[in-house]
Amino acid sequence: MIVRIGKLHPGVFQGLQPGRLALWSRRLVSVVALFAAVAALVLIVEDQYGEALFDDSRQAVAPVQVAAPAPGGPDIVINPAEEGRYRALSTFVANRYRVSQQVAYDLVRVAHRAGNQFQLDPLLIIAVIAIESRFNPIAESVAGAKGLMQIIPKYHTEKLQEFGGEDAVYDPAANIQVGARILKEYMRMTGNLGSALQMYNGALSDPEDHYSNRVLNEKNRLQQVVAQVRVVPVASPAPVRTAAARPHTPSVLALD
Repeated sequence: MIVRIGKLHPGVFQGLQPGRLALWSRRLVSVVALFAAVAALVLIVEDQYGEALFDDSRQAVAPVQVAAPAPGGPDIVINPAEEGRYRALSTFVANRYRVSQQVAYDLVRVAHRAGNQFQLDPLLIIAVIAIESRFNPIAESVAGAKGLMQIIPKYHTEKLQEFGGEDAVYDPAANIQVGARILKEYMRMTGNLGSALQMYNGALSDPEDHYSNRVLNEKNRLQQVVAQVRVVPVASPAPVRTAAARPHTPSVLALD
């Protein structure tokens, strides 16, 4: 650090006695030296520990990840039509609920896998997720409901044990699998989708069925998204034409 004292205006030094001027100069040099020492210390700390500090900060903000497919759940072979369906739904979810496109796509796939496993409409599962948590995997209600489909762990301990325990309620794939299973059980018990949804929300006493109407309205929106998916047929390859085979004429050897 360089202090160009010679550039200072002459008026600064007017009225200063030689002794006081020397004292002022020593103090100024001391302050400059202190700043230089602090700057050097900062550079040393950054050089020695900066990488570790930055690594810790990166680990503190980890992205939301969708776990591997749940055990026992059949996977789905994606054809071009299904791929277009997943992309359209994930785009709708990402825009409407402010989640990333990749996370939305993964959740849509998991919802279809769960629907295939429990014979439920995947759009119904996605609609329940939308109403229950708005696709927030760490959502928690005052009643203790947790995760994407707002499962209360103490009521479904056995189901969560298959995925490692109550902490699995915050795992997106496990939460969707367990939530779909619960909804399927309620449908069997009530024999009616509307009643099953009200039971899922703990609102069987609601004569207006507000919850089920919200879920079904969201499901209708998803159906409209799927209906607009344009499937481009894959043209079959043109047949390969080969030359017609000539009849085989055996050669005749002339004998003398």
